[in-house]
Amino acid sequence: MAANRVMVSCVFSGLVALMAAATMPSAVADGEPPPNYADALSKCLLFYEGQRSGKLPPTQRLNWRKDSALNDGQDAGVWILSVDLVGGYYDAGDNVKFGFPMAYTGTLLAWSIIEFSEELGPELAHAHEALRWLTDYLLKATAQPNTIFVQVGDPYSDHNCWERPEDMDTLRTTYQVNDTHPGSEVAGETAAALAAASIAFRSSDPAYADELLSRAKTVYNFGHTYQGSYGTSLGKWVCPFYCDYSGYQDELLWGAAWLNRATNSSEYQNHIIHGIQQMPMKTQLDGTGREWFFGWDNKEAGIYILRLTQKVFSQLAEEFACSLLPQSHFKSVEYTPGGLMYNTPGCNFQDVTGFSFLLLVYARHLISVGGTITCDNNQVPPSALIDVARSQMKYLLGDNPNKMSYMVGYGAKFPQMIHHRGSTLPSMDEHPQRMYCRDGEPYFNTTAPNRNLLVGAVVGGPNDGTDNFLDSRCVPNQTEPTTYVNAPLVGLLAYFNKNG
Repeated sequence: MAANRVMVSCVFSGLVALMAAATMPSAVADGEPPPNYADALSKCLLFYEGQRSGKLPPTQRLNWRKDSALNDGQDAGVWILSVDLVGGYYDAGDNVKFGFPMAYTGTLLAWSIIEFSEELGPELAHAHEALRWLTDYLLKATAQPNTIFVQVGDPYSDHNCWERPEDMDTLRTTYQVNDTHPGSEVAGETAAALAAASIAFRSSDPAYADELLSRAKTVYNFGHTYQGSYGTSLGKWVCPFYCDYSGYQDELLWGAAWLNRATNSSEYQNHIIHGIQQMPMKTQLDGTGREWFFGWDNKEAGIYILRLTQKVFSQLAEEFACSLLPQSHFKSVEYTPGGLMYNTPGCNFQDVTGFSFLLLVYARHLISVGGTITCDNNQVPPSALIDVARSQMKYLLGDNPNKMSYMVGYGAKFPQMIHHRGSTLPSMDEHPQRMYCRDGEPYFNTTAPNRNLLVGAVVGGPNDGTDNFLDSRCVPNQTEPTTYVNAPLVGLLAYFNKNG
């Protein structure tokens, strides 16, 4: 979020957009052409090149982006000495490297590759490249014993400016968790990302896979031994930005589950059995069903899908899947008039892509074992779960009341004014002179389209239970892209590209 005085001039344009949105139709017309899933998949992966931090490689395809943050980790403070933290991804439309959602992005990118490597086809190389850019950074961030460098960049300094990552002058403070200031949620998620990535790279680069798995074990042991929340340890520097509201037990269980899958070790199986006993029950919705989440904060539904071979998890996975069916009596989500899942007023497409991914993985498992699920005393075939996931992908890519794609650069109509610093401001090629903290304000306040196309970026999307969408930089919940929205989308688009 930009500074308050940057936001003031957005009010009028936001009201105009809202009035326009109110006149939009509330139902999707029939006869929409099928999405071009191959094109969407290619662009979905290209997006990650626009989020890169550090020294860009010669293979960089999104050429308006340049090298940035080449001194990350070089600050000296009370807790840390100089360390190389160049690389990784900016999480969204700002220039901070938040380690918690970055690790979650890595886990879901790896899972997409593991489940859908065959369907990825020629895009598998780009998927591996996107994942490796992230895991190389995680290896740097976890190189010191009992320490994880969980964030680079003062979020208040960063969010007070609207400037390019290539010449930002905001504070690049490094934050860490350690044995005296624990961060079990970040440790669990980082271990999950490294373990999942070790599986994704096992056949193509076994030596790298071994390195990732070894580090995953070390990081998990650190998080399990020194338990506590990084929100407590780091306070305002991570909260409210990426505060772990669901607690850290789900991340420890998530990490153990991925390590178990990567190693098949009884040690991690025991951690899973113990971990599920520590998990708090989810909130009941009027006594009729459970509230489900899956994203950077809450991994519970993902754990159940990942551990389908265990009866206790398979029962909960069935309950989760039933709760997403539009006709269910015990839905945990709502559907807009145009057919979009709606779960939270924040970045709604995180829920859409995450839930759809889990439904697809679950459906493929059911097909492989010849199974069905029972919802409201009715037998539901796996094809019904796939249909829900397909409907969400079609909506995202343009089959919706607004007749627009929510992926930048895909289709004839897509968001033009996304909440993203690098996309908004003139590139280094266009404007090589340095731009300082407040120099970007005129570009933020204009109603002109962004200067640079962040191809493949998926925005937050409609998020109020209707299909209304405001294409405005002033509404980041609707127009800001994030790395973790695209990560499960990689697997979904790969599947539907091959299976329609």
